[in-house]
Amino acid sequence: MIFLVDGNQYDVYPKLGVDALSDFIQAVSKTANQVNRFWDRAVLAVEGKLGIRDPLRILPYKGYGTPERICIKGRVLEKEGIRSLKEDANVAKNLVNMYRRFDSDEVPHATLKVCIGDCQKTVEANGEGFFEAELSVESSLSTADIWHKVYIELLDPPPRKQKVVAAEGEVILVTSSAHFGVISDIDDTVVYTAANNPLEMIRIAYLGNARSRRPFAGVAPFYQALQKGKTVGGSFAGNPIFYVSSSPWNMYDLFDKFVVDNDIPTGPILLRDIELSPANLMSFSHGDHKREQIDPLLSRFPDMPFILFGDSGQKDAEIYAQLVKDYPGRIMAVYIRDALPDDEARHQQIEQIAEEIREAGVEFLLFLETVDAAKHAASKGWIEEGAIVDIKADTGV
Repeated sequence: MIFLVDGNQYDVYPKLGVDALSDFIQAVSKTANQVNRFWDRAVLAVEGKLGIRDPLRILPYKGYGTPERICIKGRVLEKEGIRSLKEDANVAKNLVNMYRRFDSDEVPHATLKVCIGDCQKTVEANGEGFFEAELSVESSLSTADIWHKVYIELLDPPPRKQKVVAAEGEVILVTSSAHFGVISDIDDTVVYTAANNPLEMIRIAYLGNARSRRPFAGVAPFYQALQKGKTVGGSFAGNPIFYVSSSPWNMYDLFDKFVVDNDIPTGPILLRDIELSPANLMSFSHGDHKREQIDPLLSRFPDMPFILFGDSGQKDAEIYAQLVKDYPGRIMAVYIRDALPDDEARHQQIEQIAEEIREAGVEFLLFLETVDAAKHAASKGWIEEGAIVDIKADTGV
């Protein structure tokens, strides 16, 4: 069977080798992406001529940095009309919101002005509307608050039906008062999503909303205690918490609202840019994505140790074990929530990984209940003993 793709012939008879099949998939993906970009440009042109384009918006993602240098990302889109829904909203309303998230109309190659303090920078978004700005702050930002506002304004294209298109983003500052940083997975670590049961995961993740999701009991007071740290004279350490997920950026608003609504400490939420092509779907690696998000954190804050949280359902334990090897002396502890309590084979794998991590001098704990992880953290002096009371109260223990 012969296919003509991107000017080349591909014989995809069943005896086709793995390398040739991979080349074929890459070629199909390249052609599909070219067609998609051509279609998007055509739609933009037609709708522009008809004057039916939706208003523009800037969606900033929470950033991070130091009092001297900050980094913030975001995206320029047309307004999707996503509504804030109640916990008991029906499936149809949730589906409409989810459709609008993934049917986002990006504004490619937009030009923006990003300002913080007395510093500003002009940046250009990529073809998918994503932008990233790094600013060196000429006069150090105040460390009295760990969160600072960032002003972002769209310079080009011109606003539609608006005088100005602007947004306020936020960045968390990592200061000398922080004792450590926390990097936490979200799915099945902070919130139950049944990541190992595809049908149940779809029901929770795509047929619900931010208010219908529930964090694991005790997570909110535990993470609050981790951010506060072991205080001296009532001081607040301001330990930063970073959240990492393999979900696409289209779901950012849902995650951000979930964290806020459940009193979980806010922090940068690092997701992934997903382009629905055969090549991307077949080659996506959970581990590669997490390393792409975690490695920059360890590099940007070279003097800060980190505590890592994940779950046993995915490959978090394996990913974190490799980080322990690659960054000796940088990881304080690895906490893995037991998402598969009845899976003996997985437990054996985790125990082998735990031995490797402990041999490197790093704490490791596989836990089922949040309070068990909190007790361990308190025993190491990472949180206040008194926080255990609130965590127990939240878990009903």
